[in-house]
Amino acid sequence: MGPTEINGIPAHPLLVHFVVVLVSLTALVLPACALWPSVMRRFGLAPPVLALVTLAAVPLTTHAGEWLAERVNENALLERHTEMGNGLLPWAVGLFVMATALWWTYRHVGTSPTPDANRSAGTSGMRATPLRIAAVLLSLVVAVGAIVQVYRIGDSGAKATWGSGVLTLPVARTST
Repeated sequence: MGPTEINGIPAHPLLVHFVVVLVSLTALVLPACALWPSVMRRFGLAPPVLALVTLAAVPLTTHAGEWLAERVNENALLERHTEMGNGLLPWAVGLFVMATALWWTYRHVGTSPTPDANRSAGTSGMRATPLRIAAVLLSLVVAVGAIVQVYRIGDSGAKATWGSGVLTLPVARTST
């Protein structure tokens, strides 16, 4: 499904950093675009594209993590980390859906004419309607949920690796 090793190093620890940055960045951009239409106007198609890259990176990372989990000493902490890692995909889907919905809404609803007073105040685009309020609230929920889940997964991974104060070393491979 994706890379399991990069230059002989397990890909999971490398991909994890990519996912942490992508999820965090997407989670910051999403509420900003919902709250300030001028941000959405500047970013254009970037938020849904960023969310799509984030969404694609999550299964690649979990696949590499499952591959790595089969090659290290098993323990309860590793099992918990593996289970929690699978819980990030729904949050990544949520980020993508919200980013796409915001972009679509801004393009179709946000282009309707607004009074000149609103334009000069910098509130062109989606007006403070129930739709915009819902978009802001949903964006915040998805963004905070995704960041909390990334933190919990990372914490469990650190405990699985370093929890005993000793690195869980890979089991030696045998060539057959």
